[in-house]
Amino acid sequence: MIKNKPIGVFDSGIGGLTVVRAMLKRLPHENIVYFGDTARVPYGSKSPQVVREYAEDITKFLISKDVKMIVIACNTVSAVALDVVQKLTRVPVVGVIIPGAEAAAAATKKKRIGVIGTAGTIASNAYSNALKMIDPELQVHSRACPLLVPLVEEGWLNHAATEMIAKEYLFPLMTEKIDTLVLGCTHYPLLKDVITRVTRGMATLIDSGEATAGRVADVLQEHDIVNPSREHPNVQFFVSDTPSKFTEIGERFLGRKLGVVKRVMVG
Repeated sequence: MIKNKPIGVFDSGIGGLTVVRAMLKRLPHENIVYFGDTARVPYGSKSPQVVREYAEDITKFLISKDVKMIVIACNTVSAVALDVVQKLTRVPVVGVIIPGAEAAAAATKKKRIGVIGTAGTIASNAYSNALKMIDPELQVHSRACPLLVPLVEEGWLNHAATEMIAKEYLFPLMTEKIDTLVLGCTHYPLLKDVITRVTRGMATLIDSGEATAGRVADVLQEHDIVNPSREHPNVQFFVSDTPSKFTEIGERFLGRKLGVVKRVMVG
């Protein structure tokens, strides 16, 4: 029966829905339980210790839902608290950092990679460390882009202000002649059009969510826990604050209706 159990996915809020979107495309028959910690978002500006405490709370909640696997759809948690999640459960755990780094290392031709993310993700050097582990010759240039998250949540995906701010953030990376850019925050895939314009298409964009969905597919195969059902999946959504705003913005991230979103207390 383990094959029919859901995959647990969590994020600090809404952004992780881009990972769920990629998973539903890659794994259309897998049941999913998603938790967004909307009461305590954002994580990117919080201390690593606090993020680790939050990760522990959420992991315990997902374990209570009898999940067969946990996906950390949050770059900040993947960067500073992957080990916390792994220690609490025996099910496979996948974060977004390593799949994203592997995809970037495979894509670059010049060994010059840019990484953009929240302050917490960039300060952790998680992507840089992962990339250097794959290939010590890689040159990695990182940049925190904190203003992009609220712009995405405001729905300003093709707004002139968003393009202007993206240009400010990305100009120093482009002067380093990067040919690959890791979108190291789950909000950023919604800005692919703007980022492509700003970089003039000179950098291959790496969506960590898509790379993670591929890694999840591999892990399911490795552990022989692929759901054999061909039924429409049961996708459940839980949040720690009022569901209304999550539902409104989340449908933009997921590209489909969310259905019922339930509020639960964790921690």
